[in-house]
Amino acid sequence: MRRSWSLTAAASEKSRRAIIAIDTHAHVFTRDLPLAPGRRYAPGYDADIDAYIARLDRYGLDRGVLVQPSFLGTDNSYLIEALAEHPTRLRGIAVVAPDIARTALDDLERAGVVGLRLNLIGEPDPPFGSLRWRRHLAAVAERGWQIEIQAEAHRLNWILPPLVDAGVAVVVDHFGKPDPAQGVDDPGFRHLLSLGPSRAVWVKLSGAYRTGDIERGRAIAAAAVPLLKEAFGLDRLVWGSDWPHTQFEAVASYPNALALLGEWLPDAAERAIVLGESAAQLFRF
Repeated sequence: MRRSWSLTAAASEKSRRAIIAIDTHAHVFTRDLPLAPGRRYAPGYDADIDAYIARLDRYGLDRGVLVQPSFLGTDNSYLIEALAEHPTRLRGIAVVAPDIARTALDDLERAGVVGLRLNLIGEPDPPFGSLRWRRHLAAVAERGWQIEIQAEAHRLNWILPPLVDAGVAVVVDHFGKPDPAQGVDDPGFRHLLSLGPSRAVWVKLSGAYRTGDIERGRAIAAAAVPLLKEAFGLDRLVWGSDWPHTQFEAVASYPNALALLGEWLPDAAERAIVLGESAAQLFRF
Protein backbone atom coordinates (compact mmCIF):
# COMPACT_ATOMS: atom_id res chain seq x y z
CA MET A 1 0.00 0.00 0.00
CA ARG A 2 1.41 3.37 -1.03
CA ARG A 3 1.85 5.67 1.95
CA SER A 4 0.80 9.24 1.26
CA TRP A 5 2.77 12.40 1.93
CA SER A 6 0.33 13.19 4.73
CA LEU A 7 1.37 10.18 6.80
CA THR A 8 5.09 10.06 6.17
CA ALA A 9 6.58 13.37 5.22
CA ALA A 10 4.94 16.15 7.24
CA ALA A 11 7.10 15.74 10.31
CA SER A 12 10.35 15.02 8.46
CA GLU A 13 9.79 17.91 6.07
CA LYS A 14 9.19 20.19 9.05
CA SER A 15 12.39 19.13 10.77
CA ARG A 16 14.48 19.45 7.62
CA ARG A 17 13.32 22.97 6.90
CA ALA A 18 12.80 24.13 10.49
CA ILE A 19 9.40 25.55 9.58
CA ILE A 20 6.21 25.81 11.57
CA ALA A 21 3.40 23.72 10.11
CA ILE A 22 0.01 25.23 10.91
CA ASP A 23 -3.53 23.95 10.52
CA THR A 24 -5.55 27.14 10.11
CA HIS A 25 -9.09 25.75 10.28
CA ALA A 26 -10.45 23.38 12.90
CA HIS A 27 -13.35 23.31 15.34
CA VAL A 28 -13.59 22.03 18.90
CA PHE A 29 -16.79 21.35 20.84
CA THR A 30 -18.60 18.85 23.02
CA ARG A 31 -22.16 17.73 22.50
CA ASP A 32 -23.31 19.06 25.89
CA LEU A 33 -22.48 22.70 25.12
CA PRO A 34 -25.41 25.14 24.78
CA LEU A 35 -26.33 25.49 21.13
CA ALA A 36 -27.31 28.62 19.26
CA PRO A 37 -30.98 29.08 18.32
CA GLY A 38 -31.69 28.75 14.64
CA ARG A 39 -28.66 26.54 14.07
CA ARG A 40 -28.53 24.47 10.88
CA TYR A 41 -26.71 21.55 12.51
CA ALA A 42 -26.13 20.02 15.94
CA PRO A 43 -23.27 17.57 16.57
CA GLY A 44 -23.96 14.18 18.07
CA TYR A 45 -20.39 13.59 19.22
CA ASP A 46 -17.51 15.32 20.98
CA ALA A 47 -14.55 16.90 19.21
CA ASP A 48 -12.70 18.22 22.21
CA ILE A 49 -9.40 20.01 22.50
CA ASP A 50 -7.47 16.90 23.58
CA ALA A 51 -8.63 15.06 20.47
CA TYR A 52 -7.54 17.93 18.27
CA ILE A 53 -4.12 18.28 19.88
CA ALA A 54 -3.64 14.54 19.42
CA ARG A 55 -4.19 14.95 15.69
CA LEU A 56 -1.74 17.81 15.44
CA ASP A 57 0.84 15.63 17.18
CA ARG A 58 0.12 12.55 15.10
CA TYR A 59 0.38 14.30 11.75
CA GLY A 60 3.30 16.62 12.47
CA LEU A 61 1.51 19.97 12.82
CA ASP A 62 3.02 22.43 15.29
CA ARG A 63 0.20 24.92 15.60
CA GLY A 64 -3.53 25.14 15.07
CA VAL A 65 -6.25 27.75 14.62
CA LEU A 66 -9.62 27.10 16.25
CA VAL A 67 -12.59 28.58 14.45
CA GLN A 68 -15.79 29.06 16.44
CA PRO A 69 -18.41 26.68 15.00
CA SER A 70 -21.62 28.34 13.88
CA PHE A 71 -23.83 26.09 16.01
CA LEU A 72 -22.30 27.59 19.17
CA GLY A 73 -23.17 31.12 18.10
CA THR A 74 -21.46 33.93 19.98
CA ASP A 75 -20.74 31.87 23.09
CA ASN A 76 -16.97 31.56 22.64
CA SER A 77 -16.34 30.19 26.14
CA TYR A 78 -15.22 26.70 25.06
CA LEU A 79 -12.94 28.21 22.44
CA ILE A 80 -11.39 30.48 25.09
CA GLU A 81 -10.89 27.53 27.46
CA ALA A 82 -9.06 25.65 24.71
CA LEU A 83 -6.81 28.62 23.95
CA ALA A 84 -5.99 28.95 27.65
CA GLU A 85 -4.84 25.33 27.76
CA HIS A 86 -2.44 25.80 24.82
CA PRO A 87 -1.64 29.52 24.60
CA THR A 88 1.48 29.20 22.48
CA ARG A 89 0.19 26.47 20.23
CA LEU A 90 -3.27 27.75 19.34
CA ARG A 91 -4.97 30.88 18.06
CA GLY A 92 -8.69 31.56 17.82
CA ILE A 93 -11.26 32.99 15.43
CA ALA A 94 -14.35 34.05 17.37
CA VAL A 95 -17.95 34.82 16.47
CA VAL A 96 -19.40 38.00 17.96
CA ALA A 97 -22.26 40.43 17.45
CA PRO A 98 -21.28 43.64 15.64
CA ASP A 99 -22.29 45.73 18.66
CA ILE A 100 -19.84 43.94 20.98
CA ALA A 101 -18.05 46.29 23.36
CA ARG A 102 -14.43 47.13 22.62
CA THR A 103 -13.50 45.93 26.11
CA ALA A 104 -14.91 42.51 25.20
CA LEU A 105 -12.77 42.50 22.07
CA ASP A 106 -9.80 43.33 24.28
CA ASP A 107 -10.59 40.29 26.44
CA LEU A 108 -10.75 38.06 23.36
CA GLU A 109 -7.43 39.40 22.10
CA ARG A 110 -5.73 38.67 25.41
CA ALA A 111 -7.11 35.14 25.22
CA GLY A 112 -5.45 34.50 21.85
CA VAL A 113 -8.19 35.48 19.40
CA VAL A 114 -6.80 37.06 16.22
CA GLY A 115 -9.93 37.51 14.15
CA LEU A 116 -13.66 37.08 13.72
CA ARG A 117 -15.76 34.79 11.61
CA LEU A 118 -18.82 35.52 9.52
CA ASN A 119 -20.48 32.28 8.46
CA LEU A 120 -23.06 33.63 6.04
CA ILE A 121 -24.41 30.34 4.72
CA GLY A 122 -28.16 30.68 5.03
CA GLU A 123 -27.79 34.23 6.35
CA PRO A 124 -28.35 37.61 4.64
CA ASP A 125 -25.47 39.83 3.63
CA PRO A 126 -24.53 42.06 6.58
CA PRO A 127 -25.33 45.78 6.23
CA PHE A 128 -21.68 46.82 6.25
CA GLY A 129 -22.62 50.40 5.43
CA SER A 130 -24.57 50.88 8.66
CA LEU A 131 -23.08 52.89 11.50
CA ARG A 132 -22.97 49.83 13.75
CA TRP A 133 -21.01 47.82 11.23
CA ARG A 134 -18.68 50.67 10.30
CA ARG A 135 -17.74 51.09 13.95
CA HIS A 136 -17.30 47.34 14.36
CA LEU A 137 -15.05 47.00 11.33
CA ALA A 138 -13.00 49.98 12.46
CA ALA A 139 -12.41 48.26 15.82
CA VAL A 140 -11.34 45.08 14.02
CA ALA A 141 -8.99 46.99 11.71
CA GLU A 142 -7.41 48.84 14.63
CA ARG A 143 -6.37 45.49 16.13
CA GLY A 144 -4.98 44.20 12.86
CA TRP A 145 -7.43 41.31 13.05
CA GLN A 146 -8.90 39.39 10.18
CA ILE A 147 -12.50 38.78 9.16
CA GLU A 148 -13.04 35.22 8.00
CA ILE A 149 -15.85 34.70 5.50
CA GLN A 150 -17.78 31.59 4.62
CA ALA A 151 -20.24 32.34 1.83
CA GLU A 152 -21.14 31.11 -1.61
CA ALA A 153 -18.91 32.50 -4.32
CA HIS A 154 -21.70 34.35 -6.10
CA ARG A 155 -22.04 36.61 -3.03
CA LEU A 156 -18.39 37.54 -2.71
CA ASN A 157 -18.55 40.49 -5.09
CA TRP A 158 -20.94 42.15 -2.60
CA ILE A 159 -19.38 40.95 0.64
CA LEU A 160 -15.63 41.36 0.16
CA PRO A 161 -15.14 44.93 -1.17
CA PRO A 162 -16.59 46.70 1.90
CA LEU A 163 -14.30 44.65 4.14
CA VAL A 164 -11.24 45.42 2.05
CA ASP A 165 -12.22 49.10 1.99
CA ALA A 166 -12.50 49.04 5.80
CA GLY A 167 -8.86 48.05 6.04
CA VAL A 168 -9.31 44.60 7.56
CA ALA A 169 -7.53 41.47 6.45
CA VAL A 170 -10.06 39.16 4.79
CA VAL A 171 -9.79 35.38 4.81
CA VAL A 172 -12.09 33.42 2.50
CA ASP A 173 -12.94 29.89 3.58
CA HIS A 174 -13.01 26.72 1.50
CA PHE A 175 -11.71 27.98 -1.87
CA GLY A 176 -14.47 30.60 -1.93
CA LYS A 177 -17.16 27.92 -2.33
CA PRO A 178 -17.72 28.17 -6.09
CA ASP A 179 -20.92 26.79 -7.52
CA PRO A 180 -20.46 23.04 -8.13
CA ALA A 181 -21.96 23.27 -11.61
CA GLN A 182 -19.69 26.13 -12.71
CA GLY A 183 -16.52 25.31 -10.79
CA VAL A 184 -13.70 27.77 -11.40
CA ASP A 185 -15.80 29.48 -14.09
CA ASP A 186 -18.19 30.73 -11.41
CA PRO A 187 -18.20 34.55 -11.80
CA GLY A 188 -18.01 34.86 -8.03
CA PHE A 189 -14.83 32.82 -7.95
CA ARG A 190 -13.43 34.92 -10.79
CA HIS A 191 -14.21 38.04 -8.75
CA LEU A 192 -12.30 36.50 -5.86
CA LEU A 193 -9.30 36.02 -8.14
CA SER A 194 -9.49 39.68 -9.14
CA LEU A 195 -8.83 40.69 -5.52
CA GLY A 196 -5.43 39.04 -5.43
CA PRO A 197 -3.52 42.25 -6.27
CA SER A 198 -5.12 44.01 -3.29
CA ARG A 199 -2.91 41.93 -0.96
CA ALA A 200 -5.74 42.26 1.58
CA VAL A 201 -7.31 38.84 0.96
CA TRP A 202 -6.19 35.33 1.90
CA VAL A 203 -7.83 32.08 0.77
CA LYS A 204 -8.03 28.83 2.71
CA LEU A 205 -7.27 25.61 0.87
CA SER A 206 -9.76 23.65 2.92
CA GLY A 207 -13.06 21.79 2.88
CA ALA A 208 -13.06 20.89 -0.81
CA TYR A 209 -15.87 18.42 -0.06
CA ARG A 210 -18.14 21.35 0.81
CA THR A 211 -18.40 22.21 -2.90
CA GLY A 212 -20.76 19.64 -4.37
CA ASP A 213 -20.11 15.97 -3.82
CA ILE A 214 -16.71 14.66 -2.75
CA GLU A 215 -15.40 13.94 -6.25
CA ARG A 216 -16.68 17.16 -7.78
CA GLY A 217 -15.26 19.15 -4.90
CA ARG A 218 -11.84 17.57 -5.32
CA ALA A 219 -11.86 18.29 -9.05
CA ILE A 220 -12.80 21.93 -8.51
CA ALA A 221 -10.14 22.35 -5.84
CA ALA A 222 -7.48 20.86 -8.11
CA ALA A 223 -8.45 23.31 -10.85
CA ALA A 224 -8.64 26.23 -8.43
CA VAL A 225 -5.20 25.94 -6.84
CA PRO A 226 -3.13 27.01 -9.89
CA LEU A 227 -5.46 29.97 -10.44
CA LEU A 228 -5.24 30.99 -6.78
CA LYS A 229 -1.45 30.70 -6.84
CA GLU A 230 -1.24 32.96 -9.87
CA ALA A 231 -3.73 35.53 -8.56
CA PHE A 232 -2.72 35.70 -4.89
CA GLY A 233 0.75 34.23 -4.58
CA LEU A 234 1.57 31.45 -2.16
CA ASP A 235 1.93 33.91 0.72
CA ARG A 236 -1.82 34.60 0.60
CA LEU A 237 -2.83 30.94 0.69
CA VAL A 238 -3.18 28.88 3.87
CA TRP A 239 -4.24 25.31 4.57
CA GLY A 240 -6.88 24.04 6.97
CA SER A 241 -7.96 20.52 7.88
CA ASP A 242 -11.57 21.54 8.61
CA TRP A 243 -11.48 18.93 11.39
CA PRO A 244 -13.74 17.29 12.50
CA HIS A 245 -15.33 17.73 9.06
CA THR A 246 -18.83 18.40 10.41
CA GLN A 247 -21.55 16.78 8.30
CA PHE A 248 -18.84 15.16 6.14
CA GLU A 249 -17.30 12.85 8.73
CA ALA A 250 -17.98 9.79 6.57
CA VAL A 251 -15.99 11.05 3.57
CA ALA A 252 -13.22 13.17 5.12
CA SER A 253 -10.41 12.68 7.61
CA TYR A 254 -7.31 14.47 8.86
CA PRO A 255 -4.84 12.34 6.86
CA ASN A 256 -6.97 12.72 3.74
CA ALA A 257 -6.97 16.50 4.14
CA LEU A 258 -3.18 16.52 4.33
CA ALA A 259 -2.89 14.12 1.41
CA LEU A 260 -4.95 16.50 -0.72
CA LEU A 261 -2.57 19.34 0.10
CA GLY A 262 0.24 17.14 -1.19
CA GLU A 263 -1.68 16.68 -4.44
CA TRP A 264 -2.45 20.37 -4.83
CA LEU A 265 1.09 21.46 -3.99
CA PRO A 266 3.49 18.61 -4.80
CA ASP A 267 6.49 20.91 -4.48
CA ALA A 268 7.84 20.79 -0.91
CA ALA A 269 9.03 24.40 -0.96
CA GLU A 270 5.55 25.61 -1.93
CA ARG A 271 3.95 23.53 0.81
CA ALA A 272 6.39 25.02 3.30
CA ILE A 273 5.20 28.53 2.46
CA VAL A 274 1.50 27.68 2.70
CA LEU A 275 1.81 25.51 5.80
CA GLY A 276 4.25 27.74 7.61
CA GLU A 277 5.25 31.24 6.57
CA SER A 278 1.88 32.42 5.26
CA ALA A 279 -0.11 31.13 8.21
CA ALA A 280 2.40 32.14 10.87
CA GLN A 281 2.22 35.79 9.81
CA LEU A 282 -1.53 35.91 9.36
CA PHE A 283 -2.37 34.21 12.65
CA ARG A 284 0.40 35.82 14.71
CA PHE A 285 2.43 32.76 15.66
